[in-house]
Amino acid sequence: MLRYAAAFLICSTGIAPALEIVETGRYALNRPASLDYDPTFCGLWIANESPEIILVTLEGDELRRFGSDLTRIKAVTLEGDALLVADGFGAFQRITKNGDPLAPPFKVPGGWADTEGITIDADGRIISVEDDPERLSWLSTDGVTERVVDTTTMTPPIYEAQGIARDPRTGHLLIVDDWEGSNSLYEFDAAGTLLGSVPLTQYGIDPEGIAIRPGSGQMFIAFDQGAEIVSFDYTPTLPEGAEALPPGADCMLF
Repeated sequence: MLRYAAAFLICSTGIAPALEIVETGRYALNRPASLDYDPTFCGLWIANESPEIILVTLEGDELRRFGSDLTRIKAVTLEGDALLVADGFGAFQRITKNGDPLAPPFKVPGGWADTEGITIDADGRIISVEDDPERLSWLSTDGVTERVVDTTTMTPPIYEAQGIARDPRTGHLLIVDDWEGSNSLYEFDAAGTLLGSVPLTQYGIDPEGIAIRPGSGQMFIAFDQGAEIVSFDYTPTLPEGAEALPPGADCMLF
């Protein structure tokens, strides 16, 4: 609680960030942990720390379910037209959207910590958040660590980063910090510079995963307490005087 109070005080007394979210809906879903949005299906891929991942519609109806060669799936992200999954113990695997392995699992050289969320940057690198120790990391496509940032040194600090998403329109990174940290949403630019944060307590407790639907300016956050997916209209931080971002292509099958 002391961590949360300190982080909220810094956020609420500093300059108000341009990042804005407005809740638009919510639905129950058992143990959602890591999310990513898929425009091909107009749905969400969800990992819940079980051996399988599921694909659901934006209303929560299940479309697909399958496993991988990993013992569990802690994090998931789209990588081109395929999926990259991680077990949270240092192993990753690339699989098709039908669940077929594209290659055997690979390990990050030197071991790894508690991987909570992953996304892919514009250059194809893997960006990962961990909470033990607390880090934001950039990895090559084959898992070699290229850069690491200690998230506890940020202002306000991030102690329990859980989910990460990347907005392709801006390159910005969105990270959620769970209840053991600040229970907040953080926005970073593409280089990893903190732009702002928004407390999430009024929307839910213990955020675990986050996904962006850039074509509609939507954001989805998974909350562990209450086991819910909450949708938001989302406005990213933009330079002063910049025009609003145009919508992108979306929902290919609909």
